[in-house]
Amino acid sequence: MARTPPRPKRPPRKASPAELRDAIRDHALALGFDAVGFAPATLDPGARALRLGRLLQFVEDGWQGDMGWMAERTDQRADPRTLWDEARTVVSLAMNYAPAENPLAVLEQRERGAISVYAQGRDYHEVMKTRLKALGRFIWDTYQHELKVFVDTAPLMEKPAAQAAGHGWQGKHTNLVSRGFGSWLFLGELLLSVELPYDTPEIDHCGQCRACLDICPTKAFPAPYRLDARRCISYLTIEHEGPIDEELRPLLGNRIYGCDDCLAVCPWNKFAQNAPHAALAPKEGLDAPRLAELATLDDNAFRARFANTAIKRIGRDRFLRNVAYALGNSGAPATALPAVERLMQDDSPLVRDAATWARFRLA
Repeated sequence: MARTPPRPKRPPRKASPAELRDAIRDHALALGFDAVGFAPATLDPGARALRLGRLLQFVEDGWQGDMGWMAERTDQRADPRTLWDEARTVVSLAMNYAPAENPLAVLEQRERGAISVYAQGRDYHEVMKTRLKALGRFIWDTYQHELKVFVDTAPLMEKPAAQAAGHGWQGKHTNLVSRGFGSWLFLGELLLSVELPYDTPEIDHCGQCRACLDICPTKAFPAPYRLDARRCISYLTIEHEGPIDEELRPLLGNRIYGCDDCLAVCPWNKFAQNAPHAALAPKEGLDAPRLAELATLDDNAFRARFANTAIKRIGRDRFLRNVAYALGNSGAPATALPAVERLMQDDSPLVRDAATWARFRLA
């Protein structure tokens, strides 16, 4: 969360709430955001009770797994005003990261790794933060309204905020779905101390569709709108720190960082357009890297290859654990066995454990 910058020397420009809203929207679009919405900085009692109830049930069931922070500050996650009592408006900003190709196609290339679309380019946190700070600076320098900036850095429930601002709705897979961008939106927020005209909240358009629920390889959705993170491949390959349960390892397939299945299968993606942002474009070698090559990475090579990406944050050992599982699932012992046997001698117990499992699976 970034705080308000120092006060500029010149006097603030006068603007009505509607003029200020329009100026913020125009400047945000000029900075490269694809959608801008405005919502109250507090949820209505019914929506707040629903969000808080779902969150508390999620935590009570233990579905957060290793993500202990999900059980903390639950009240703040349910209402932005608890983060900053001077907040009056949430400005929800979104960037499109829709892929040019079907992200599920790589799942058939079992000797290559499947990396989630969002992680193939530059770390979106940095891209969003740079633009959000630029927007915040414009608002402060021009109008001198107090503000705070968020990019997945505080207990702010950004998907409910995005729905309240009209971007989309939380689908049955719990992710945001947009009628204009499908499943492919990065989100960030500004909290403003001034009340602006609000956009119309979006409503749920999932209907009877179950595509996202039915495609999940690990059956991570016990019911619509409910996710057991402990079975989610994105959680397992990114957030989970230790060995993955043996019953789930074959279901990972060749997914080595995240999973796009429930996002990619959504029918609303037919309206999505390829992302126009060069900063979010896949880096060379990250759209479908060869597993055997990845298995040779030491720590320095891992850091160099994944510099400025989200992948770097999980570290080399956890990433190589995922690669070893994928090699075991490849069904190609001729190319996978030499890589697996090399990993069985790795310094990391986590990697050795995964490689030993992969060796027996290939055999």
